[in-house]
Amino acid sequence: MRILITGGFGFVGGRVAQHLHQAGHEVILGSRNERKSPEWLPKAKVVKTDWNDGVALKNICSDVDLIIQAAGMNAQDCVADPVAALEFNGLATTRLVESASQAGVKRFIYLSTAHVYSSPLTGIINEDCCPNNLHPYATSHLAGENAVLSASQRGELEGIVLRLSNAYGAPVHKDVNCWMLLANDLCLQAVKTKKMILKSSGLQHRDFVSMAEVCCVIESFSSCDIASSIDRIFNVGSGRSQSVREMAQLIQNRCKVIFGFEPGLSYQESRADENQEELESSQERRKKMGAVVEVKNNIEIDNLLVFCSESFNRAMDERL
Repeated sequence: MRILITGGFGFVGGRVAQHLHQAGHEVILGSRNERKSPEWLPKAKVVKTDWNDGVALKNICSDVDLIIQAAGMNAQDCVADPVAALEFNGLATTRLVESASQAGVKRFIYLSTAHVYSSPLTGIINEDCCPNNLHPYATSHLAGENAVLSASQRGELEGIVLRLSNAYGAPVHKDVNCWMLLANDLCLQAVKTKKMILKSSGLQHRDFVSMAEVCCVIESFSSCDIASSIDRIFNVGSGRSQSVREMAQLIQNRCKVIFGFEPGLSYQESRADENQEELESSQERRKKMGAVVEVKNNIEIDNLLVFCSESFNRAMDERL
């Protein structure tokens, strides 16, 4: 299968590209800048995505079987510039969907976020829950979702929306912008300083999902019989509720196993208004489509810790 991955040099896009390449697919990396094939995927073709040029977008969609839209603004950038967030996550996705439809692309997978549901994410969440988060990150992703679902409803292509929970894992390169992600940040702190500092009590719950699991789910949706289902929106998480403090303690334990030391852990006192409700993110709908994946947290955490050590501690040693 010939697959175009926009945002192919990013955290999610890069990992998905590597995974699908290893699965035997021809991968094309989309980037807004002129780039050469990266060292971590030297056989991949790279195309420039000019989001404001419909003709150029149609050209890069030509002879492509599947598009995975992994390009997008992160939550911090969306807050800083809500207009740009809507223009990119919403309008740019709409242009790409239109170009894909005109080029005859069969399937379009949009990587959205579970945070469209609410903030914070608590309680039981399934795909039938009405999104009510007014954060620019959520509203701009909803606009992108609607563009994909609208084209799918019109029969122009097979549109699939995947709402990702709190993903974590090693990036394809240390300069990838992923170190604001909670689990990634904690691993980096543990390796570089041998301690982890939480900005809260750490009793808030998250659905942490490894990038290994995300990649396997996306691979499953790249070829599943979506036409047999009326559903087009799917949650992608672990389905497990885990507190931030529990994730930090897991990292402590894995550091002891891998490196022989246990990093310190400090956190703030719990506040009276703090939401500590558990989160149950339903994964039943995507499992019914055959996207059933079992990945142990330890493996992704171990790989992430080793990546941090090799990428950052080595760089520090070279400067000394």
